Amino acid sequence: MDKKLIAMLACPVCKGELALNEARDELICRPDGMAFPVREGIPVMLASEARTLTTDERLEKR
Repeated sequence: MDKKLIAMLACPVCKGELALNEARDELICRPDGMAFPVREGIPVMLASEARTLTTDERLEKR
């Protein structure tokens, strides 16, 4: 994904910053503990489509 696009996106729940997890094709919101999928290069910014981060993922450093 384009870094400029990521910088423009915000978490749909808290409006916070997102981080890209390239290995899993996800956008991560650490404060909410959610991971939004990126399918075919398109971020799916729906809370209902997000998965909950594991405890280890929440504690990972950026």
